[in-house]
Amino acid sequence: MKNFWEEKKVFITGADGFIGSWVAKELVEKKAKVVALVRDLKPGLGFDLHGLRDRITIVNGDLADLKVLQRALNEYEIDSVFHIAAQAIVGIANKSPLSTFESNIKGTWNILEACRLNDSIQRIVVASSDKAYGAQKQLPYTEESPLLGIYPYDASKACADILARSYFATYGLPVAVTRNANTFGGGDMNFSRIIPDAIKCLIDGKKFAIRSDGTPERDYMYVKDASNAYLALGKALDRKELHGEAFNFGTERPVSVVELFKKISSLMGKPNEQPEILGQARNEIDTQYLSISKAKKLLGWQPKYSLEKGLMETIEWYRKFFKSK
Repeated sequence: MKNFWEEKKVFITGADGFIGSWVAKELVEKKAKVVALVRDLKPGLGFDLHGLRDRITIVNGDLADLKVLQRALNEYEIDSVFHIAAQAIVGIANKSPLSTFESNIKGTWNILEACRLNDSIQRIVVASSDKAYGAQKQLPYTEESPLLGIYPYDASKACADILARSYFATYGLPVAVTRNANTFGGGDMNFSRIIPDAIKCLIDGKKFAIRSDGTPERDYMYVKDASNAYLALGKALDRKELHGEAFNFGTERPVSVVELFKKISSLMGKPNEQPEILGQARNEIDTQYLSISKAKKLLGWQPKYSLEKGLMETIEWYRKFFKSK
């Protein structure tokens, strides 16, 4: 019996990045025909880390170019779209808001418009983020919580989220939105993020610096759970009642940065290692975590990996990666 994704023609933005490459990997393994939009073709892109370059079709182009998107969707007779590409580094967003808005907001309206102008698109999943919620008095965030993101990255994700649901409300586009917790795993080459940075520092025998005061709490989800969430939602979009909906994906178990570092250092056999706490971070929300009861109820999805199990696989991935270098 064919699995759901076999022979589906799937267009992915962001397959050259961290989460998008894991989604591409899972789709290739499920025998989908994957087409990836890539702006800069260089070695060592996300899908290269999974050995996918020869197993997917690459379209060279920019999300800012509507014509490129229209041509790709038409030419490859795409039926499913995962829009995961984004400028996702908060520090860069604060320094360079316009490029972040261009990528995350204009890029989103372009992909939505290209889908609107194409009759063969059956399902579209747009990546928002838990950051779109901003600071809330009520925790955990539910999908009913207002989108209060006000810093550049958070605001760009709130805009993308609203645009996606606007295209459903106005044009009936078969779209749904993911609001994911902080995602970690092998293949994340943004070493400004806590988990890959901590692992690299511990491998290199360097002091790990925490930019905040170490107390902010976040929900950390393993990337295999995240890619599984994207596919579960994409498949569920055959149900019309889910069009226009947003879904939280996370673990419902927030941990502080200091606690997270302790877990990583213990798993790496260095339990006495102490981080340097800089206390310099700005525009940080104290505590963020998500309720995933809607995803459990309507999609039958829940995370399969504990934080420890996900961290162990991640540490192993980076050890192998740095050894091969």
